[in-house]
Amino acid sequence: MGEIFKSIPKVKYEGSSSKNPFAFRYYDADRVIMGKTMREHLPFAMAWWHNLGAAGADMFGVGTADKSFGSEIGTMEHARAKVDAGFEFMEKLGIEYFCFHDADLVPEAETISGTNARLDEVSDYIREKMKHTGKKLLWATANMFNNPRFMNGAGSTNSADVYCFAAAQVKKALDLTVKLGGRGYVFWGGREGYETLLNTDMKFELENIAALMKMAVEYGRSIGFKGDFYIEPKPKEPTKHQYDFDASTAIGFLKDYGLDQDFKLNIEANHATLAGHTFQHELRVSAIHGMLGSIDANQGDCLLGWDTDQFPFNVYEAAMCMYEVLKAGGLKNGGFNFDAKNRRPSNTHEDMFLGYILGMDTFALGLIKAAQIIEDGRIDRFVKERYSSFETGLGAKIREGGTNLTELAEHAEKLGAPELPGSGRQEYLESIVNSILFG
Repeated sequence: MGEIFKSIPKVKYEGSSSKNPFAFRYYDADRVIMGKTMREHLPFAMAWWHNLGAAGADMFGVGTADKSFGSEIGTMEHARAKVDAGFEFMEKLGIEYFCFHDADLVPEAETISGTNARLDEVSDYIREKMKHTGKKLLWATANMFNNPRFMNGAGSTNSADVYCFAAAQVKKALDLTVKLGGRGYVFWGGREGYETLLNTDMKFELENIAALMKMAVEYGRSIGFKGDFYIEPKPKEPTKHQYDFDASTAIGFLKDYGLDQDFKLNIEANHATLAGHTFQHELRVSAIHGMLGSIDANQGDCLLGWDTDQFPFNVYEAAMCMYEVLKAGGLKNGGFNFDAKNRRPSNTHEDMFLGYILGMDTFALGLIKAAQIIEDGRIDRFVKERYSSFETGLGAKIREGGTNLTELAEHAEKLGAPELPGSGRQEYLESIVNSILFG
């Protein structure tokens, strides 16, 4: 197939003063920040499903965008056309990685063996493209939520037959991950939850989900997968009570079932919003447990109660994200996957590129500002000073586990009443951030 996006030039860095819509203003791939290039700090990935498949449909209307790429949708010709479109897209944007669900790649056949044969065919084509372009697979996953068979979940299903079908999908998706050299494999429990406890054995379902994940780890390692497995937390939508509600819930689940040595978390900004948290909170919780794995780079709309998957433009949120990533030492095998889709009225191929340019620039600017916040040092110094009473004397003994309730109570009695613990200076700290972001 010839060039698909003929009207789109290769996108280059032109600086913040550029008025060219098809140029980066902040993403300068070779710029060094805190000892690493932007390219190294920000391994961006294209989401196969949104970018090459989503046509702008919502619950109130059909799609508005043409994602046929010159072929009939639902055919293997279209599957190959999406590969051509995706690799041209990544090449023009300078994106190094991509992510996919199995169902994103090919139309499902009548049997799983037929589907697997189609997956083999298109993954051969992808592998050839990877050899010629140097593009890499960040992570893959199995879609175990769209098909009606998963109406009661995949790992949590009440049907042993459906459970086996889910296992078969996971097995094949892991085969593809290894075949294409993927750095990670994701579990997102899109239907792993319940609507009412009247018909649900929660313990049973959690045990079965854990068993599926353990089998995935065993199989993945047996075929040479050396990357990270991820859980992607998300509350509510689509089920009322999701078992992967937020970072803390997912980490607790992993530790309960002995999966914490193989799994980390894939944190999505919009999912944090739905859980009633900030993006920064979910990243911090993951990092302090050593489980910050990868990031789905998008944002939600706090005025809406569902997963809007907007391209990120909130520089403050991006800066706080990168602050957490830098403080955690970066992402090992993970990256920044744009699990984002154009708004329904933004329906042209040009809009596809403009969305990614916006997202890449937003995170690049967030990286620049996060590094400046860290190098400025005032926030870190304040936080250290705020907890300084635990560095010496009885405070140090508390931290070292060298005291007991009796000793602490005796100290409290001598005090009478403690002084107030000191101002949190929230407004001052927020002014520092603003001065760095906008000064």
